[in-house]
Amino acid sequence: MGVQEPKKRANFELARGINAIAANSLAKSNGRVFAHSAASSKSKQAKATAQPAHSTKKWYPADYIPKPLPSAKTKRNSVKTAKLRKSITPGTVLILLSGRFRGKRVVFLKQLPSGTLLVTGPYKVNGVPLRRVNQAYVIATSTRMDLSDVQLPEIDDAYFTKDKPAKKTSKEDRFFVAQQSAVS
Repeated sequence: MGVQEPKKRANFELARGINAIAANSLAKSNGRVFAHSAASSKSKQAKATAQPAHSTKKWYPADYIPKPLPSAKTKRNSVKTAKLRKSITPGTVLILLSGRFRGKRVVFLKQLPSGTLLVTGPYKVNGVPLRRVNQAYVIATSTRMDLSDVQLPEIDDAYFTKDKPAKKTSKEDRFFVAQQSAVS
């Protein structure tokens, strides 16, 4: 018999002090997570012996009737507007963290039904137009502006979508429409 070569460790060192697999992940894969104290395991064993063995069902349905998948129409699955952060109120000056205008200060106007924030520079002041921003990408400052007289009911998410151009009818379709009207 030849000399056995030492096995390579699964958890090798990437750099000094840094292993390829984290200690917690390694513990989970080795099953060390489930090691408990001796006292608790004894009490669990006592409970397990006291309970009767798991018996099979005595009644089975004749037909399998699948449950319908949860519909998007149900209240539980419907799209909800994201909860607005307490620090963000209409008139709050926000700092944008990402996008074309990152680092710019903007004024928060209102929250749209999609959950995004409607903000403006105003454009004349710092060049930031009326735009939608995710609240995760803003920092609220303590500066507030009075927006009590500003009303924006007509601005919603549809305001920011592009209008699709009308479909052009092909020559073939126009020919058949003209032919049908001539026949009837």
